[in-house]
Amino acid sequence: MGLISWARSYPTHMDFQGQLQSEQLFQYIIIAFSIVGFFWGYACQQFYQTVCVLGAGVITASLLCLPAWPFYQMHPVAWLEKEDDSVPIRPSSKKRK
Repeated sequence: MGLISWARSYPTHMDFQGQLQSEQLFQYIIIAFSIVGFFWGYACQQFYQTVCVLGAGVITASLLCLPAWPFYQMHPVAWLEKEDDSVPIRPSSKKRK
C-alpha cells in the first residue's frame, strides 16, 4: 500500500511555464539525438544504429519531460477568487426583433 499511496499523493500538474519548458526540452533532446544518430548510423553504414540512438533519445526525453518534476511547478497560476453567487445577474434590457 505504500507505493500506491505515494503514487496518488504525487502532484501530476505543471504550470504553463513548466509546460513550455518541458516541450522545448523534449524538442531539443529529440533533435540532438536525431543528429547524433544520423551521423553515427552514417559512420557505421547501418540504419539500425540510427534507430537505436533515436530510440534512446525518445526514452531520455520521456523520462525528463513527461513526469511533473518539481522544476516544472515553479510558477503557480494565481487564480481569481470565486464571485459572490448571491448577487443576481440581470438579463439584458434590449429586446430582439
